[in-house]
Amino acid sequence: MKIVIIGGVAAGAKAAAKAKRMLPEASVNIYTQDTHVSYSTCGLPYYIEGVFENYEKLIVRTKSEFEKSGINIHLQNRVTKINPESKKITVLNLQTNENYEVEYDKLVIATGAKPVIKGFERIINKKNVYTLRTLEDGVLIRDKMRTVQNITLLGGGYINIELLEAFVKNGKNVTLIEKSPFIMPILDEDISILVQTYIMENSNNQVKIITEDYISEFIGEDEITGIITSKGIGFDTEMVVISVGVRPVVDIATDAGIELGVTGAIRVNSRMETSIKDIYACGDCAEKVHIISNTPVWIPLGSTANKEGRTAAMNLCGEHKDFEGVLGSSVTRYLGLNISKCGLTEKEARKLGYDTVSTVVTKKDKAGYMPEVENITLKLIADMRSHRILGAQAIGCGDADKKIDSISVGLANNMEVKDLLDVDLTYAPPFSASVDILHSAARIIQSKLRN
Repeated sequence: MKIVIIGGVAAGAKAAAKAKRMLPEASVNIYTQDTHVSYSTCGLPYYIEGVFENYEKLIVRTKSEFEKSGINIHLQNRVTKINPESKKITVLNLQTNENYEVEYDKLVIATGAKPVIKGFERIINKKNVYTLRTLEDGVLIRDKMRTVQNITLLGGGYINIELLEAFVKNGKNVTLIEKSPFIMPILDEDISILVQTYIMENSNNQVKIITEDYISEFIGEDEITGIITSKGIGFDTEMVVISVGVRPVVDIATDAGIELGVTGAIRVNSRMETSIKDIYACGDCAEKVHIISNTPVWIPLGSTANKEGRTAAMNLCGEHKDFEGVLGSSVTRYLGLNISKCGLTEKEARKLGYDTVSTVVTKKDKAGYMPEVENITLKLIADMRSHRILGAQAIGCGDADKKIDSISVGLANNMEVKDLLDVDLTYAPPFSASVDILHSAARIIQSKLRN
């Protein structure tokens, strides 16, 4: 069997490795326009920060390691066309500029996602303007950061919060501009406000956050030297990082007649099969199903990409395996503040038609007399009619992600509020409070439901 995989970061690399283990005699080939294969893009902000010096630590498995296991890696080879009728792909060798064709029996599309640059096309090629996607991007940003003092971040999502931490830890002055009313718009506003307040109170006056605003003018020729916002706020800058969102890379799929879903990503079933036989899609280019609402979503995460890559490989090798969907479980941090969520936010739930009930609780994460005790703020959301838990968000310098992990397991099993009340959570003074914050939040929600 000839197995061809387009893309080799998370989903593509996982699909290749699993397929080769299941079918040792199969021919497995990865084609990627990248210069590396199988690396952690999620670790790039920490490389930029200086947590480790060698970016090669982010490489999970090298080209030579893949090839020792019988998987052929074709770096700097861009797939330009898929022909489902002849079961061939057309590939452009970026080093020789030559085109050639490759036959396949099974094809996996794992082309990932790329940064949104709409509205910034005229500045994207300036010398001091960057996006973050590849290892090379990380190296360029880190090198430039070390030569400047004033940096501008466009966008207030996960990536830029992590870059903000990296820059502040390196003593830089940073202006962050977010078009929405609050940073971290993936969270509910009441939690976003708490995150923003923490950032401003714990950044040694190095951070300025501008919300509900956008850039009206960039100043500079070869490099951007200044910025003016739509509200007339002007300031100098030496470096700009654009991270206003990402979108799935689906061009070669649509050109081949493969159907997209309502989110703009490739529509797949639970076996990661596309609308064309023997073609699979996985990772950030593929649409997902939200486990709570059973609606199509597009939530690009490295953890999901790995699971989908494995699922695609198992099915193309002849074993039945379903990928049930996602909960959007995620976590990040900013200078000691852990920020985590799973399931639906309250604004998402209401938009989907749920009659929500929620509570926000702040408690100590350990016994109050323990020296390492910290606060956690938890928001729990449930459905008024079914009493089913819909989602949760947690922030704090304590183990906020631990609480979200517990809720995530419950969400996957249709947990109701009353079920959370009875969960037997661990307790000892160095690890948790005697009445866990999850139980406290569940009791408040239960009381609201009764009333």
